Amino acid sequence: MYSSDLINKFKTFQTPFYYYDLGLLRLTLETLKKEADKYGYNIHYAVKANANEKIMRLISSYGFGADCVSGNEVLKAYECGFEPSKIVFAGVGKSDGEIISALKCGIFCFNCESVQEIEVINSLALSLGKTAQIALRLNPGIDAHTNQKINTGLADSKFGIDFNLLEDTIKEISDFKNIKLIGLHYHIGSQILDFEPFKLLCERSNEMQEKLLALGYELPEINLGGGLGVDYYNPEENPVPEFQKLFSLINQNLKVRKGQRVHFELGRSVVAQCGKLISKVLYIKPARETNFAILDAGFTDLIRPALYGAYHKIENLTSQSSETKIYDVVGPICESTDVFVKHLELKGTSRGDLLSFSSAGAYGEIMASQYNLRKLPNVYYSDNE
Repeated sequence: MYSSDLINKFKTFQTPFYYYDLGLLRLTLETLKKEADKYGYNIHYAVKANANEKIMRLISSYGFGADCVSGNEVLKAYECGFEPSKIVFAGVGKSDGEIISALKCGIFCFNCESVQEIEVINSLALSLGKTAQIALRLNPGIDAHTNQKINTGLADSKFGIDFNLLEDTIKEISDFKNIKLIGLHYHIGSQILDFEPFKLLCERSNEMQEKLLALGYELPEINLGGGLGVDYYNPEENPVPEFQKLFSLINQNLKVRKGQRVHFELGRSVVAQCGKLISKVLYIKPARETNFAILDAGFTDLIRPALYGAYHKIENLTSQSSETKIYDVVGPICESTDVFVKHLELKGTSRGDLLSFSSAGAYGEIMASQYNLRKLPNVYYSDNE
């Protein structure tokens, strides 16, 4: 919901820009902490969702850890106040330099995806006189029922070690002296709204733990990754995701042995709803079957629709019209894929109107580029922050 005062303030900002409601972010963080603390769950914020420094510092102030997928994310998390003892480093292709940097930083754990990667980490840790704690990322072969471009737990995914190879992997790394195996890690996808895959993940994790016990391993850490989705269609009605439902389901289905800790790596669900992209209409161009609303924001500012076919609720904030028309909302980039949505009904839209894209706090600003030598979008925050 936008107040008239806020819309008037938007008119003074240079478009396109990201606007973050830090009050909503605080509410989300407080809810997340409350629900996680009920079960003693450990939360690591997935930095890839949004690495805005102000947002990261706010998240770290709640005592959460960080989930990183690059060496620079590890360094950024450290700089923004995340404790190294709560930083995990995932990713299928960690470079030697990134591994060395993380080892020197003293992070909590590397989530590892192949025997060769573990061999490299062991060698680099040896050269630095350190021992690296690792978790094995297993591919559980679970369909998360989400967009196939962000479905990471299927058998043909590049991510993770095939769960059928767990025993062989344990044997292959058993002689490595500078690594310490502390846990199992999973991540089955993103924007998951059907909770059945999370239940299946618990069952698969229970099965893997039984296999480990048979091999003589009782690992202290279980990391179930992230993936909890948000409501892109009704963001005002559902601004805070269903943390309670997720954690309750996990508590009911995951077998946790005495002394074990359970971890989650949540990103989208933490920051998506607090961010909006605001863009100005440059031109209206009639066509045979529609009207093109050409904006000053393009896929360089919000790439999800072009990359995934993703939906964002779009509103005209400044229209004076009482009628509606059908528009193809597009950007200025010199690519045919620079389309946000086709055949959208909006209030009558004119040059100079401001359009809002809701739920843009995750994978929005962080994925912005300077293709066509465009400037990166500006960033503004809610009042009194």
